[in-house]
Amino acid sequence: MDNKPNRNIPENAELVVGLDIGTTKIAAIVGYKNEHGKIEILSIGKAESLGVQRGVVANIEQTIESIKTAIKIASDKANIDIEEVIVGIAGQHIKSMQHRGMVTRRSLEDEVSQNDVDQLIDNMHRLVMSPGEEIIHVIPQEYIIDNEGGIRNPIGHSGIRLEGNFHIITGHVSAVKNIFKCVDRAKLKTIDLHLEPLASADAVLSDEEKEAGVVLVDIGGGTTDVAIFYDGIIRHTAVIPFGGNIITDDIKEGCGIIKTQAEQLKMRFGSALAQENQLNEVISIPGLRGRPHKEISVNTLAQIIQARMEEILEFVLFEIKNSGFERKLAGGIVVTGGGSQLKHLPQLVMLTTGMDCRIGTPNEHLAGADDELKNPMYATGVGLVMKGIEKYEREAKRGLNSSKPEAEKVLVATTPETKKKEEKKVIGHSTKKVGNFFDSLIIKAKDWMSDDVE
Repeated sequence: MDNKPNRNIPENAELVVGLDIGTTKIAAIVGYKNEHGKIEILSIGKAESLGVQRGVVANIEQTIESIKTAIKIASDKANIDIEEVIVGIAGQHIKSMQHRGMVTRRSLEDEVSQNDVDQLIDNMHRLVMSPGEEIIHVIPQEYIIDNEGGIRNPIGHSGIRLEGNFHIITGHVSAVKNIFKCVDRAKLKTIDLHLEPLASADAVLSDEEKEAGVVLVDIGGGTTDVAIFYDGIIRHTAVIPFGGNIITDDIKEGCGIIKTQAEQLKMRFGSALAQENQLNEVISIPGLRGRPHKEISVNTLAQIIQARMEEILEFVLFEIKNSGFERKLAGGIVVTGGGSQLKHLPQLVMLTTGMDCRIGTPNEHLAGADDELKNPMYATGVGLVMKGIEKYEREAKRGLNSSKPEAEKVLVATTPETKKKEEKKVIGHSTKKVGNFFDSLIIKAKDWMSDDVE
């Protein structure tokens, strides 16, 4: 995105920065919601991700440097000093489960309040996890009041027994803390943490698709994330430990070339369907150190890619069947992420799964998106900005921002003409240190037997 130092930002705009820490790239995206309810993207900063493998931080120092680079590019383009970010998390360590919780209210006369709902959700955070695992998200699916089910919003209802079905997402404590550590040491503060496929879903899926039933398949460099929606609610999430990088490795081994050449071949000539390529098409690539050029058939390249993509799609199909919603997904499959840029991928998905398919680009909710933002690789980053805006609006509606002005987070915007610093509020209200984020979720053994949790 071009640097636009004179771009007018509304005085009351709440700037949000989404930080996508991926296996192949780290992207920082700055945006806000305009007066028409659309998301305006001010800038994008992208850096090569050198310290992340399969969504998990493997090298702290390299990850920190990549974060700093992406943040600097984004801040320079938008002419702001970025201090706080919404961070995405993914990786093979992510797991999900379904759970039902219950609280018994004291009075039938009083209506169910937000405090009752918050208590029920807080109880879910107290569930006993396996050693080394922590709860990242507790997502309500439906509520039951005195055995009357199918309630989306229980506030205002009357009843004694309030129950809820929840989709609970967990991750390894060490993996999560390493992400927080990298962000903290890059001189940034983490406002919130979000599962990346849920953020991507916000960016590329319509409400109608979520209502009808849809599968989001986010193909990243190290992993492929799956999220299944039905009746407007997240029903199933999973992480497949294969992504675009393993396809590059297959090309490298199958064609006997170096990894850089394999990545270039995949991006420029790669196809997910071998039958769509002519048998006589040949690519000539330079040899190493004066060695003769090597010729590679485009059809052979496509066969290598198709074999691995079919394997990934078999895992996706398994997750769809495992979710129990296989026959309820009228919206089909939406593929996004950097790995979705392969030619003929929708055709292969339809052949393998028998379901309709489209490529999801993150311009569904954007105002006047340029060509760069239409790339599926930015779906997660745009979704994180949207998640951040939702968080701010939710807390503003509940009066949390006004009640804690000393904890409001700021970005400092500058213009070349005045060189004066202008404070811009950003979402969030909690300034507690990153290290305390998961400490607050650790409940001692004496609390595990709470009467309010089934």
